[in-house]
Amino acid sequence: MSRRRIQAKTSRSRDAQRTKASAWRAIAYAEDMAALAEVLREFAAGAPVALCCGRSGGRSGRFGSDAGLPADLRDALAEAIEALDDRPRRSGSGAGFAQARAVPHALGWVAVALGCEGQCSEDRLRHLADAALRRAATLLEREHLHETVHRLEKAELLQSALYAIADMASAPLEMSEMLRGIHRIVSDLMYAENFYIVLYDAARESIRFLYFADSKDNFAPDPETEFAIADLPNSLTVALIRRGQSMMGPSGRVAEELGLASSPQTGPESEDWLGVPMLDDHGVRGAVVVQSYDHGVRYSEEDRTLLTFVARHILTALLRKQGQHELEQRVRDRTRALAAANDELRQEIEERQRAQRLLAAQFRIAELSIGADSMESFYAQVHAVVGELLYAKNFFIALLSEDGTALEFPYSVDERDPPRPRRLLGRGLTEYVLRTGRPLLVDQAAHEALQARGEVITSGAPSDWWLGVPLVQDERTIGVLAVQSYSPGIGFNLHDQELLSFVAFHIAAGLERKQAQDRLKLAYAELEQRVEERTHALAEANRELRAMIAERERAEERLTHQALHDSLTGLPNRVRLLDRLQAAMARYHRDPRRSFAVLFLDLDRFKVVNDSVGHLIGDEMLVQAGRRIAGAVREPDTVARLGGDEFAILLEEIHGEEEACEVAARVIDALAAPMIIGDKELYTSASIGIAMAHPRYSQGEELLRDADVAMYRAKAAGRQRYEIFDEQLRHEALRVLDIESDLRRALATGDFEPHFQSIVRLGDAHRVGLESLLRWRHPCHGILCPEHFLAVAQDSGLIEQIDWLLFERTCRLAPSLLGPGQYVSINVSPRHFRSPRLAGRLLELMAVNGLAPSQVRIEITEGALLDDSSVVRDSLVQLREAGVVVQLDDFGTGYSALSYLHRFPIGSLKIDRSFIAGLDSSSGQGGTAVVRAILALARSLGIEAIAEGIETPAQRETLIGLGCAYGQGYLFDAPWAAGEIGAPDVHLA
Repeated sequence: MSRRRIQAKTSRSRDAQRTKASAWRAIAYAEDMAALAEVLREFAAGAPVALCCGRSGGRSGRFGSDAGLPADLRDALAEAIEALDDRPRRSGSGAGFAQARAVPHALGWVAVALGCEGQCSEDRLRHLADAALRRAATLLEREHLHETVHRLEKAELLQSALYAIADMASAPLEMSEMLRGIHRIVSDLMYAENFYIVLYDAARESIRFLYFADSKDNFAPDPETEFAIADLPNSLTVALIRRGQSMMGPSGRVAEELGLASSPQTGPESEDWLGVPMLDDHGVRGAVVVQSYDHGVRYSEEDRTLLTFVARHILTALLRKQGQHELEQRVRDRTRALAAANDELRQEIEERQRAQRLLAAQFRIAELSIGADSMESFYAQVHAVVGELLYAKNFFIALLSEDGTALEFPYSVDERDPPRPRRLLGRGLTEYVLRTGRPLLVDQAAHEALQARGEVITSGAPSDWWLGVPLVQDERTIGVLAVQSYSPGIGFNLHDQELLSFVAFHIAAGLERKQAQDRLKLAYAELEQRVEERTHALAEANRELRAMIAERERAEERLTHQALHDSLTGLPNRVRLLDRLQAAMARYHRDPRRSFAVLFLDLDRFKVVNDSVGHLIGDEMLVQAGRRIAGAVREPDTVARLGGDEFAILLEEIHGEEEACEVAARVIDALAAPMIIGDKELYTSASIGIAMAHPRYSQGEELLRDADVAMYRAKAAGRQRYEIFDEQLRHEALRVLDIESDLRRALATGDFEPHFQSIVRLGDAHRVGLESLLRWRHPCHGILCPEHFLAVAQDSGLIEQIDWLLFERTCRLAPSLLGPGQYVSINVSPRHFRSPRLAGRLLELMAVNGLAPSQVRIEITEGALLDDSSVVRDSLVQLREAGVVVQLDDFGTGYSALSYLHRFPIGSLKIDRSFIAGLDSSSGQGGTAVVRAILALARSLGIEAIAEGIETPAQRETLIGLGCAYGQGYLFDAPWAAGEIGAPDVHLA
């Protein structure tokens, strides 16, 4: 090779080395990917070049482009990027290659493609490609680090902002101050010159603008003012709350997308608007909104995400602040309540302390009234007690003289006035209290007002405050207790007045005791003088007193005996029997083997003896009967007289019913023997009921009651016998109780009603009157006649109430049922005649219902005439004089005493149905004779006769033949209930 060629080649080699070195320096110092790509194009000498980079998983390049590469080189570049294995890929024509490698730290890749059409050799280009890839990887890593640092800075800023929001929520800040701080924090994170926070109330469908800051909108809402959702139909904020999703963009475009109309109410339109909802587990609670009026300020998705995240923490801060405010409010409320309770407690403590002081003063005054040596000492110590309770430096006690004309001052302490002498009554403040009998509290002005009105006239040194209260004994004012002050700074109040009044009450009592004590001391002196004189007399009186005490003890024994024994027979009475019976029951309940029995006996037909031979003979019969009964029992058993002709026997420690029956038989036998009383031989017998001990009994009265029931069964069975109370009697007693309960309920509900039966003229069956008959409309048993319940009603005393209910309803219905000349008869129980007001009440009832007395008849039985005949006669005469006819019912079945017809104003007789029933029987001659006799008696006395119970035409014909004009019975009509319609027509059955 020639030297010239060698020199040329060497020169080119040095140039190439210099060029390579400068390219590497340019690559090494490239600041970014664009500069690196420019270096490659410069040193590629016009060959096609592509420099690309991107994130893992994608082929898109951030710098450079493969658009200028031949197709086969682009394919090679794509293959290298796909593989990322740092191995060169040659183009299909061999005119270039492509190479790519991963950048692990940046999680991305870099790639380069170089054509070989220029002046650079392939080796040079490959070295350039390696250098470029290394530098590109470095730049990508640096960019990644910058992005990481930027994200960390933003995260740190966000974290600081969240901490600041949390700190403000916990800090003792007002809500407005905290919201301004939140605005500053959001402004540090993004553009937030225009910023507001809205709180949403789903229950009330309203929003409140808790915070509002805007550079163009002058809207300045009150945080406490609520805006109804319905009043803001075009509001973006309302739309944001309803959707519950963030919204971003120019306000006009967002509103248009949502179909909202433009409205001045929604404020000016913004260039960019970003709103996010505040959400929690309960849904949308509000919204946070930022907006921009500047074309150059826009919000990004990153801002949306950031504001959404911050909104959650703002909501948490708001809720915490609200909870803090609510807690503070509750604390304030509780504090006020505790303060009030504390005040009440303090007042109560003060009241109790005051009460204790008053109580101590009361005890002290009571002690002084007993223990003081003299009245002067008593007054002085009372002054000391009052001084402990209130200001009492100036204190006096004024008492009214015995003649009531002057004031005396037994005690007076005053810093200005000398001791007060006795003075006649005048017009001073003390006399004012005496006159009025009321406390008086006055200051100087009130004192002058009293003087101006002429009610008081001042005497003595004028005081700034004066308080006086009356001293009262036996409702009479005897004096005044007063305190006064000569200093304007020391005054009195109503509390002091109440306190001094309380003290004055006890001072008056103590004064009375002290005066009494002093009087007693004086009396003691006189007494001591008389003691010696009276000693002998007392000794004599003592002997007499001992005798009187002995006599009194004997009298007490007699009274005790009389209280527990019957005064006539000397037997134990009901009280003593019940006491012994209760003891026997207690022993039986402790030991059921210690059985006992109660015998209840009643002398048969004793009333006949009393009425026939007199009460003295009857009393002697009771005495002898008591002796015979007592002689028929054992010593430990008790025989008691309960009253009248009733006796009871308590048999203790028996072994069964047989022993009780044996005693009952002995008593019956003992009483069966004749009794010689005076010159008369009298007989009596006894009906006995026996009740055996049983665990169901808890009171002695229960045993007496059941024995009484058994006794009545013995009487009903024929008298002079005994019966044992058993379950049948118990059930009967319960039945009677049930009937009585039903009767009381029926009275309350008005279930009793009158049914009517016609009274007719027998000749033509023309109705002349109606008889009102009692019926009970029982809710379970239907219509009940009196025989089912009358006995219980009479025994329980309910018959009078039932009768008056029947009377009222009969009188109310009668005017609509009676024709001209007709009457209605009502049955009157004998119990009614115990009341002298019977006639007046009946006449008043007739008048109220528009019923003339001549239209009413009353029916009575002979039993009503047996009691107090004078009371009965007065009532019947009063009714007869008013025009009411009296009918004697069931005539012929009782005593049928003719004296009744003369003594009482009887206007009609009713022949009992038992005689009428015998008129058409085979043995009817006896019944006919009785009826003929009654009719003859009635005609001779001018009394009307009515036959009852006519059921057959033969009975009717017989009665007509005997001269009976009137009658009633089922032949004519059965008893019927009265409705709104009139009485049914009479017919012959």
